[in-house]
Amino acid sequence: MNCFNQQLRRTAPTHSGGSRNELVPSKPARMNGWSWPPQVAQIIGWLVFIYMAIVSFGIYIPLLPPSWNHVVYALTGLAFVLHFLSHLAAEIIDPADESVRAKQMYSNPMPMFDRTKQRHVIQDLHCYLCDVKVGPKVKHCSACNKCVYDFDHHCHWLNNCVGGRNYWYFFVALCSATFGTLMLFMVILFIFIQHYLDPNNLRTSPQFNNLLANETWLVFLPAAPLKTTSAALLVVAFITVLLSFISLLLLGQLLGLHLYLLYKGISSYERIKMQRQKEARNKDLEVANNTKRQHKADTASHTLTASIKHVTIV
Repeated sequence: MNCFNQQLRRTAPTHSGGSRNELVPSKPARMNGWSWPPQVAQIIGWLVFIYMAIVSFGIYIPLLPPSWNHVVYALTGLAFVLHFLSHLAAEIIDPADESVRAKQMYSNPMPMFDRTKQRHVIQDLHCYLCDVKVGPKVKHCSACNKCVYDFDHHCHWLNNCVGGRNYWYFFVALCSATFGTLMLFMVILFIFIQHYLDPNNLRTSPQFNNLLANETWLVFLPAAPLKTTSAALLVVAFITVLLSFISLLLLGQLLGLHLYLLYKGISSYERIKMQRQKEARNKDLEVANNTKRQHKADTASHTLTASIKHVTIV
């Protein structure tokens, strides 16, 4: 019997006479971040990027004083273009091991893996799912269902693994996103303050000369000026500042982590393995200490019992 006409593979050991064989639908490996289905985080990431680009270059940077305008355009534009290209490259590049890419197995279901014959997916530098020989720094990613060269982590924002082939694109995308978001955050804060202190500093474009009301503002300058109200400008500014602040918290934490990992010369996966090993050692030490304390307590109890019996006999 098959399940919705999908091939099945075994993920649990076989027990004779039992029904604990866990069967799951087999799935082919994913080539890169554009393989179906997309991740929710991936879609959110691109929507936030598009929104940031629109409000940056269409609404707020054009309102800056002329002495700052061109510099901020250049710096923010460089950050956004660099992020777009590096983010796209990190998604498109296939981080799989060379042996997996040479086999071109992305359209075929994965072979069956039987834990009664092999304890691990990769054993003795051979992956029993990809059915290829791999290097010592390769890990089989369960999300992409393939062996990844110099595996760092699986990124849901990219919908792709980050490994040796695309790590630096990921790192550049992370740095440029942090810098671009920080620039936008500072620009909007400046405009928000100047709006109340001296709005004339923001209305330097010649197209504002035709406006009689100070509560009317122009966006998408200079190519396609569109009238809006002061309240709408501030509401969008508040939403963008809040979104930028949340993005900076997430990006800053991730960037700090990877700067630390680069300093230590380890990957995210190696750090996780080290933490697990440390937790396992601490757990074993705790068990050993508990056993030792229990042994001492049992010894003391036996000694006390023997003393009481001796006193009673005497």
